[in-house]
Amino acid sequence: MISSPAFSGKRYAVLGLARSGLATVRSLLASGAAVTAWDQKEEARAQVPAAGAGEDLVLADPLAIDLSGYDGIVVSPGIPLNRHPIAEKARQAGVPVIGDIELFALARPSLPPHKVVGITGTNGKSTTTALLHHILKSAGVPSLMGGNIGLPILAQEPLPEGGVYVLELSSYQIDITFSLDCEVAVLLNVTPDHLDRYDSFEAYRDSKSRLFEMQSAGHAALIGEDDPVAAEVADDLVRSERRAGVRRFRRNAIPDLSGSPALQGPHNAQNAAAAAMAAEALGIPAEAIAEGLRTYPGLPHRMELVGERNGIRFVNDSKATNPDSAAPALAAYPAIHWILGGLPKSDDLGPCTAHLDHVRAAYTIGEAGPTFARLLKSRIPVIECERLTEAVRRAAGAAAPGEVVLLSPACASFDQFRDYEARGEAFRAAVEALA
Repeated sequence: MISSPAFSGKRYAVLGLARSGLATVRSLLASGAAVTAWDQKEEARAQVPAAGAGEDLVLADPLAIDLSGYDGIVVSPGIPLNRHPIAEKARQAGVPVIGDIELFALARPSLPPHKVVGITGTNGKSTTTALLHHILKSAGVPSLMGGNIGLPILAQEPLPEGGVYVLELSSYQIDITFSLDCEVAVLLNVTPDHLDRYDSFEAYRDSKSRLFEMQSAGHAALIGEDDPVAAEVADDLVRSERRAGVRRFRRNAIPDLSGSPALQGPHNAQNAAAAAMAAEALGIPAEAIAEGLRTYPGLPHRMELVGERNGIRFVNDSKATNPDSAAPALAAYPAIHWILGGLPKSDDLGPCTAHLDHVRAAYTIGEAGPTFARLLKSRIPVIECERLTEAVRRAAGAAAPGEVVLLSPACASFDQFRDYEARGEAFRAAVEALA
């Protein structure tokens, strides 16, 4: 794990004991800090190694204790600080509310010399992060990825000298990070999402742009100009003292990705352009970048081919949890049987409607099913299924050779599934169960 003398002798409260929370507790204890840990769920608290930890670890709710003298409250990114009382309690005690990425930033001076790439955006973060990580490893550069993808950053072993940490960063994580000076920072796009956590869309955009505000002068700020809101962020930076480090990329920067099977579709063209420019900024040779693009295997649950039967391909795009992230998959295939629905984030399908000429039929599921069926029925055939297994069975029965059965829900999963991964695995299981 990553630990640091920067935390020795300090006191922290850790609120939220899922994967990143547990990693934070272990890292802080290993660093010589005193930790107060808490989670509302008893089963989460049971995972904390209280036995034998001595006075350095206490299980107590930060809301029920005096926080005076604490050096930080480390919260899970999933805790809505705009509504949760811990924010006001910490403010009254004069204690900063931070996340595990901030702890990593504070630990950096004690790690072997390295670089950090931070990647944010509403859509495409995971693919771009994993792709850049793959390019670096293929080029022989020590690299690991973390943040909003893979293992928690503090749970991983420090890289040797010359390594590169590639971090996927959600707006929630950026909100509780204050010291992360990325050598390379990337903004892909900004579209409406997570607006229950922000006062306005502008506030959400400003959260993303804070990644650049934390950078030192001269560090690279790479911004996708195909997206108009991201382009505005670039314009604002150019008008500021950050002008020298700003570089823009477009999705057509790499004209031919036909030799990269996991990077098909216009959205992946943007992801590839961003990863390639970041790799170039890190000094990776052009031939190594091209080889990394060619050999990239893709991510689970993101336009993932999970099966092929009788010439019909079954594609799992469960990670498309809003219309903006579902639209690229619709654009990527010419003949689709589209399974969509779940817990909606909006009342319409936004950019998905521009690609309905690719859709042979839609199969609606979940809480959003009736609404989406009503929106689509005047334009394409719609079969209301409610459950994913029924949608897979009916789509498979209707599809012809050469067509694609696509799960790209344009919704969150929480009405029927634990998370988008569980939904994607259920899709895979339903495909495997087809006679």
